[in-house]
Amino acid sequence: MKAAIVLGASKPPIYGDFEEPIPSGGERLVAVVASALSPLTRSRASGAHYSSSGRFPFVAGVDGVGRLDDGRRVYFFLPRDPFGGMAEEAVAPSAQCVGVPDGLDDVAAAAIANPGMSSWVAFKQRAELKAGETVLINGATGTAGRLAIQIAKHLGAKRIVATGRNVETLRSLEALGADATIPLVENQEALESAFEGQFASGVDVVIDYLWGESAERLLRAAAKAGDESTNLRFVQVGSASGSNIALSSAILRSRSIVLMGSGLGSVPNDRLVAGIGELMRAAVAGGFRIATKAAPLAEVEREWSRDAGAARVVFTVG
Repeated sequence: MKAAIVLGASKPPIYGDFEEPIPSGGERLVAVVASALSPLTRSRASGAHYSSSGRFPFVAGVDGVGRLDDGRRVYFFLPRDPFGGMAEEAVAPSAQCVGVPDGLDDVAAAAIANPGMSSWVAFKQRAELKAGETVLINGATGTAGRLAIQIAKHLGAKRIVATGRNVETLRSLEALGADATIPLVENQEALESAFEGQFASGVDVVIDYLWGESAERLLRAAAKAGDESTNLRFVQVGSASGSNIALSSAILRSRSIVLMGSGLGSVPNDRLVAGIGELMRAAVAGGFRIATKAAPLAEVEREWSRDAGAARVVFTVG
């Protein structure tokens, strides 16, 4: 079968022939229609992600949309290694296949699943967001962050604060539901002061896609200006700005902060899949918007390293 094949660490996939998967007990064979190029897919393909197996060769792609042998259209998650989602066929556990609602086409469903899941699960299962609470999204200008704003609004957040480096993109977030925006400026004292102003007004949940310096400043500001009578739930989702921070123990002693992660390992696969099913139904009801760029799988070598801007690249099969 044709597939996007990763031959070694830090090597982009090539388009070629790979052995066809044969399902075993508890698995389903999926005729793949679409598979998105997400940061998780890139990171696992490079061998840099903490969940990477380190075994080569394998087919790229952590998920996708396709059809089962009974004709049912499904989203599938974490197909069995070495058979990834970017191929004509994949095999995945039955429990990791979920039906796609009629209101989402194949490309939209493939594009929205991974970035939308990152905040849907963080809000619903980790932070347990309640209607009427205030949310701060650190790193909201990317695909996942833009979806996080829409999801927070859909889940009943009273107020949404968004941060990001791109000032022009930040301005566009108000149309998605952001009530306030904070540019991540170089002057760290000014940034921390802006954060303190938001925490003084009350923030219940932080969804962090960046980590690094901005996360440090957020936690300091929460300790200085936050409401001591309430718990701040700080959910770490991504590390676009670095994998480590300097965290003073005094911060955790001076304010009630619940610091947690959300992702592969911290949330069981069955709950991730259930969350994706909920997300897809909500995407239809809530009209969630995501920019996409569809490309044939045969163009994977060219599109893998090309800058698609704000659009999520989705490879189509057949």
